[in-house]
Amino acid sequence: MKKFFKIAGIILLSLIVLVLIAGLMLPKKVALEKSITINATGEQVWQHVNNLEACHKWSPFVEEDPNTVVSYSGQSGTVGSSYAWKSEKVGEGTQTITKLEPGQRVDSHLHFIKPFEGEADTYIKLTPAGNATNVTWGFESEYKYPMNVMGNLMKGSLGDMFQNGLNNLKEQSESN
Repeated sequence: MKKFFKIAGIILLSLIVLVLIAGLMLPKKVALEKSITINATGEQVWQHVNNLEACHKWSPFVEEDPNTVVSYSGQSGTVGSSYAWKSEKVGEGTQTITKLEPGQRVDSHLHFIKPFEGEADTYIKLTPAGNATNVTWGFESEYKYPMNVMGNLMKGSLGDMFQNGLNNLKEQSESN
């Protein structure tokens, strides 16, 4: 039994050292972008991204926990309007619109409260593509060492969630 605990301790210590070394080599800034082409006009897509209530309807995070408690404040679709969420599965936080370029771009700031305190900036950019619209959803955040390891590891799963959300947005926009 003593040998088991010694081996387990060595493995645990090795994992901690590995994470600390990885944190020194990985970037502290994490950026992610996902894009999709939607067969709808910019106006049709814009109505699904220009306010937080509309975004909530195609959000992949809502699918993770349909019981998420949400509230909105401020005038919908304006700079300064915000959305707060609280969920057992997706945590707790707020999202506030920081910039609007009608028909082109929405920028917002995220404040994560649980399970980890953090900040991030996101944007949704619309670009005309003939009779279609290219939509890009981006995310940028900076993590302190050694939490930058976690930020870089979650980039893949977050990218999958963004793509799922864009697929939802495509379905909603094209059904109009």
